[in-house]
Amino acid sequence: METLRHPAVAGRFYPAERTRLIQDLESYLSPPESSKAAIGCIVPHAGYIYSGPVAGAVYASVEVPRRCVVLCPNHTGKGRPLAMMSSGAWQTPLGSVEIDSELAAKLSKEFPLISEDSEAHRAEHAVEVQLPFLQKKRSHLTFVPLALGTGKFETLERLGEALGKVLINEHEPVLMIASSDMNHYESDAVTRVKDHKAIERILEFDAWGLYKVVTQHEVSMCGFGPAIAMLTAAKRLGATSAQLIKYATSGDVSGDREMVVGYAGVVVR
Repeated sequence: METLRHPAVAGRFYPAERTRLIQDLESYLSPPESSKAAIGCIVPHAGYIYSGPVAGAVYASVEVPRRCVVLCPNHTGKGRPLAMMSSGAWQTPLGSVEIDSELAAKLSKEFPLISEDSEAHRAEHAVEVQLPFLQKKRSHLTFVPLALGTGKFETLERLGEALGKVLINEHEPVLMIASSDMNHYESDAVTRVKDHKAIERILEFDAWGLYKVVTQHEVSMCGFGPAIAMLTAAKRLGATSAQLIKYATSGDVSGDREMVVGYAGVVVR
């Protein structure tokens, strides 16, 4: 029997009721942009009330193809360091999204350090919150979920190289989504300075520079691992530009500027 992964954060991070969720997604995706093909993107994964406008701006600007790879950090600490689900489906209030077993098998073969591990994904929110946006943009799609619980640059870089090697041989586009928030729980002023140091490196396709900024300047960007892997793969796939689509902090919504989380939306083409 194939695995059906049930929502872990519906009703908390985003509406559990279908009609309300569609209304919220439509508001975040408005006004509709001229969608263009993309190789990858960085999208936040907080509660929609905080990060929805940034995520929506990214998804409004990109074409969502039939196949996607979603890379996220492992917030729960459960499961293996490089954890993938290679079969089954994920349920959301908008329906189920099938896992792309064929693509997952190719990734696993190319990079054997990836483990088949549903436990790392069971309570993890960072992939789940991306799926309703993807479903709203394309009703029928498949995806590969990868949860990264390692901060080792060499491993992340090798994962990105393997991902790029697999995707460059595919006969149709595959969108890579790196799910990440930016700096956490410092003042708005400090967070914006730290985040833009990291964003500068992202826009230069400088994966090693991003790693150094995050580690040396104590930028608590939870998804720097997914971002490093995505950027590395994107370079192999011939990406030539990275654009900051939108930036915000939770303080823009809450009004609390003393302790915020930063959100950056980046598109790579």
